[in-house]
Amino acid sequence: MLKDIFFKYPTSFSSIFTKTDSMRNPLLMILFILAFIVSCKKDDGSEEDMSVSMLNVSYGTNAQQKIDVYLPANRSTTNTKVIIMIHGGAWNTGDKADFNEYVDSLKKREPSYAIFNINYRLANTTDLFPAQEQDVKAAVEFIYNKRQEYKVSDKFVLIGASAGAHLALLQGYKYPSPVKPKAIIDFFGPTDLVALYNNPPNPLVQPLLFAVTGSTPATNNTVYTQSSPINFVSSQSPPTMILHGGIDIVVSPSQSVALDTKLLLSGVTHQYIFYPTEGHGWVGANLSDSFNKIQAFLATYVN
Repeated sequence: MLKDIFFKYPTSFSSIFTKTDSMRNPLLMILFILAFIVSCKKDDGSEEDMSVSMLNVSYGTNAQQKIDVYLPANRSTTNTKVIIMIHGGAWNTGDKADFNEYVDSLKKREPSYAIFNINYRLANTTDLFPAQEQDVKAAVEFIYNKRQEYKVSDKFVLIGASAGAHLALLQGYKYPSPVKPKAIIDFFGPTDLVALYNNPPNPLVQPLLFAVTGSTPATNNTVYTQSSPINFVSSQSPPTMILHGGIDIVVSPSQSVALDTKLLLSGVTHQYIFYPTEGHGWVGANLSDSFNKIQAFLATYVN
């Protein structure tokens, strides 16, 4: 170790041995060296004392299986909570960059949280559902297995919008192992794909669902029912916040009403936030209100 410090700081170290005659005293020399080592460690700081950002970390072999990692300063495996963000885009478009503004807002509001913003394989002819579900599961397991390296806890929160909210709900309700989320935040996500197909809010929904599943509920009911978060709600489901706009013509508010009802009947702690004049997403005062409510929800249930 002394050798490493010598080569790292040759000028400083040589000055130790050219000090006054008092430094010829071996005890004083040893004390001086120890003080120098301690000061070096203090100046360098440990990685856990500093915030760290790592972009496009791979959690799988596919080019789309990437995560942006934002680790706060002074983190630990006991206290640092985790937010995992899942973007929308109808399962076949979109990117984690779509959530960058949300990441910035959450960093300011929840500076002690570690944030993981994930991509997943977009649905196409070779990556139909449930590839997206499997990717979210793999990403969550990757983060869970990296807890010691990243110095974060097992207190996970899932946040998604639209198709990403659907994937967050599916992960949180369907896969309690290896980690059950402490909370799920659902921005206008589909909850029942059979109902969404059979009662589409606009003419594009049915061909979209066919494109990402390769089927209809009539030809492959299993993929639709197994991909519907509402079917996996139980009394043990995590606390859930639902946010939806009243004039949403992409995902009907009835999808969130159905989930609200199922959570209520199952005795699951939840909150349904309804913005009657908003569509499929919103900005401004209502978005600030959403984040205020999310912050209060997390403060109550993630501990």
